[in-house]
Amino acid sequence: MNATIDDIRCEALFASDLQRSWAPTAELIRAAVTDVVDRIGEDGCAERVAQEFGEHPDCAIGRMRWARDAVRSAFAA
Repeated sequence: MNATIDDIRCEALFASDLQRSWAPTAELIRAAVTDVVDRIGEDGCAERVAQEFGEHPDCAIGRMRWARDAVRSAFAA
């Protein structure tokens, strides 16, 4: 499977401790993505996403929507 950089970033933000309710800045989002990828790697991010969708699909859907929107905004060219 070939993941795009945006997919990896979304999974990393999803797997991070950052919360939507904190209204994180673009800088915090970029830092969280970098930190999580450095700590657990791309595969680790995907594993955490899969685990959350398996255990808490009702919550995971909203978090992934937020992660996708936040990544698009934080990494906009």
